[in-house]
Amino acid sequence: MIALGGTIGTGLFIASGSAITTAGPGGSLVAYFIMGLMVFFLMTSLAEMATYNPRSGSFAEYATHYVDPALGFAMGWNYWFGGAITIAVELSTVGIVMNFWFPHIAAWIFSLLAFVIIFTINYFSVRAYGEAEFWLSLLKVAAVIIFLTVGIGIILGLVGNHPAIGFKNFTYKQAPFVNGIPGIISAFVVSGFSFQGTEMVGIAAGESADPKHSIPKAIHATFWRILLFYILTISVIACILPYTDKRLLSSNVQDIITSPFTLIFQYAGLRYAAGIMNFVILIAVVSSANSWLYAISRILFSQSMEGFLWKGFKDVNRRGVPIISFLAMSVLSLALWGLQFIGPNVYNYLISATSLAGFMEWLGIAIAHYRFRRGFLKQGHHLNELTYHAALFPFGPIFAFVLCIIVIAGQNINAFIKLDWSNILITYMSVPLLIGFYLYYKIRHHTHLIPLDKIKLK
Repeated sequence: MIALGGTIGTGLFIASGSAITTAGPGGSLVAYFIMGLMVFFLMTSLAEMATYNPRSGSFAEYATHYVDPALGFAMGWNYWFGGAITIAVELSTVGIVMNFWFPHIAAWIFSLLAFVIIFTINYFSVRAYGEAEFWLSLLKVAAVIIFLTVGIGIILGLVGNHPAIGFKNFTYKQAPFVNGIPGIISAFVVSGFSFQGTEMVGIAAGESADPKHSIPKAIHATFWRILLFYILTISVIACILPYTDKRLLSSNVQDIITSPFTLIFQYAGLRYAAGIMNFVILIAVVSSANSWLYAISRILFSQSMEGFLWKGFKDVNRRGVPIISFLAMSVLSLALWGLQFIGPNVYNYLISATSLAGFMEWLGIAIAHYRFRRGFLKQGHHLNELTYHAALFPFGPIFAFVLCIIVIAGQNINAFIKLDWSNILITYMSVPLLIGFYLYYKIRHHTHLIPLDKIKLK
C-alpha cells in the first residue's frame, strides 16, 4: 500500500489530462505504459537488492557499496534535501486546498496543522507511519475505483443523462496520436512525475518484518495495479473528454474545477464533484508529505551510518525511530516552507533545483543494480542464492537508465531549441547540483569506482 499509494497523487488527479492534450489518447497511453514498464524494472532491481541486503535508506547505500561512495553521498544529499523541499511544497498545497472550503482563513494555519499531523504520526513509530499510510492510500485507491466505475458507466451510457459515448474521441481529429514522437516524449515527462514515489518501498524494506517475502510480493502487485489504474484512468478520460478540451491543460492544484476527475464526475451529474475531489486531493497531499518525512529521515540516518554526516544522526529511540534525523528533517522542512514568506524567489529556485531529483535517484538505482548483479556473479555466487531475481537482467536496468536520460533531457526541450539559458538553468538546476555533490566527495576523499570483485555485497 505504501508503494501503491505513493504513486497516486496530484500527478494522476490533476496533471494526467495534460498528457492527453500533448500526445493524444494513443500517445499518452503509450507513454504511461512504457513509463510503467520502466518503473517495473526499477522496482524489481530494487527488490533483488533489498531482499538480499535489506537496508533503511536502501538505494543510497547500494550506490555507496556497489558503485562508488561518492555516488552514494550525492544520492543521499539529493534525496533528503529534495524530499524536504517536497514536504514544504505539499504543506503549502494543503493551505491552498483547504482555502477551497475556507477562503477567509489564512492558508498558513492549515499548513501548520498538516505539519503537526505528519510530525505526530512519524514521531511515535514506524508502525504508526505504516498504519496511517495504509488508510490514506486506501482512500486514494477507493477514489480511483469509483472514478473508473462512473467513467465506464458514462462510456456505456449507463450513468448520467447522456447517450453512450463509446470510443469516438479516440479518433477525433488528429487522435489517437497527436504531435507524433515529440508528443509521446513530452507525455513521458508528465507520466514520470506521476510515478515518483514508488522507490519508497525500498526504504521501508529495512524496517519491514519479513522483507525477503513481503517486498517482492508488494512490488509485483503494485506494478500491475498501478499500470492498471493509470492505463484505465487515461483511457476513461480520453474516451469522455476530447484531447482538444482546453481544461485538460491545467496542472495546477488550485484549478480543482478543471481536474479530469472533477469534470467527469460533473458529467455524470454528481453534485459537489469539485468538493469531493478536493477532499481526495487533500488526502493525497497529506499522504505525500507523510511519506516524504518518513523517507528522508531514514535516508539521513543511513548517510550517518555510512559516515557521510554527523554521527549523532544515527541515534535511535526506544520505539525504533531515528529521532535526531527525524527532528532535523522536520525542522528543515518547516524552515524551507517558511522561506516563501521571507524569500519567495529563493523558495521558487529551490523547488526548481529538485524537480528532477527523483529521476536521478532512479538512474542511481539502475546503475547500482547492474553492478550488484555483475559483482555477485564475479565473486563466485550463483543466482539460486538470491531470494528474488529481477526481471530480464541486464535489459531491465539498461532500459530504465536510457529512458531516465531521455526524460531528464526532454524535460524542457523547447528551452534548448530557443537557447533560453535562464529557463534551461531553472529546469536543469538539479543536474549540476548532483554532479557537484558527487565531485566534491570524490575529490576530497579520492574515491574510485569499486572493482566488481571488491564490492561489499552485504
